[in-house]
Amino acid sequence: MREAETRAADGPSGPGEGRSGPGEDQVRAADRKGGPGHTVLLALAVAVPVTKVAYTVGGGDAVRDVFVGMDVGNWPDVLIGMVITDPLLGSVLAVVVSRVVFALFAARGAVPMGGGLGGALRRAALTVVNPFAVGVVDACLFGPWWGLGTGLVAYGLRQGVAVEYRTGRRRSYHHRSHGGDPAYRPAPWLRRAAGVEQWVALALTVVVLPVLAFVSALDGRAWTSIVECRVTDGTRTESDRLIELGREGDGVVGWNLDSEQVSNGLGCTSTGSLYVREPWWRG
Repeated sequence: MREAETRAADGPSGPGEGRSGPGEDQVRAADRKGGPGHTVLLALAVAVPVTKVAYTVGGGDAVRDVFVGMDVGNWPDVLIGMVITDPLLGSVLAVVVSRVVFALFAARGAVPMGGGLGGALRRAALTVVNPFAVGVVDACLFGPWWGLGTGLVAYGLRQGVAVEYRTGRRRSYHHRSHGGDPAYRPAPWLRRAAGVEQWVALALTVVVLPVLAFVSALDGRAWTSIVECRVTDGTRTESDRLIELGREGDGVVGWNLDSEQVSNGLGCTSTGSLYVREPWWRG
């Protein structure tokens, strides 16, 4: 029985080969490049902010004016504003980023293969520190329960990756000479959990996160503060609502929701609301 388990872990060609096949080679290569999560995150980082601005301000020339008005250095503010105002989106994004980063470094040999107390402590630190960090950030932004849930899910998905590399189901770039830790025999339920982890991570990355991101982009809320300011247009001064794009001197540069143009405002006060229009699905 144990001999069969050893062969299953080491593979048909001995410990140098691991239990490898074309599909697993593709998984390991994907890990070294960041996996599907890397591709999805890059695509969302480009598409979602533009979608958010387009729907919020009305599209067309307004989108160009908004991005020009906020300067290139402030463009990430759109994505940051969406994440910190939407607890579910922020939490799922934190989990996906945590898992992508861990898989990337695990593929490059960051998961200690040896046993003993030292190896166990290193693995614990590697798998716990980042989920703890994202949990703390989430708790500060959205409350303790959001932080606790985010940290636990992030830790669970990382643990599955660690089990697969230790058993040799995946081999890191720096450990091609063996299929993992030959002394490591996880319980059957832990092996099954590691397999489930892959499907959960894939669903979160390629389905749940994109859906949540575009729902947030089309919810009709501004990505930053809406302020009421004194705006001078020629000889006429009025009180208008502006989506804040940046600060300039003692005033604000923003998208004027009343005149639909970029304006400079003075004496600005917060309106206390982020809603600009009805969500897309109610329009």
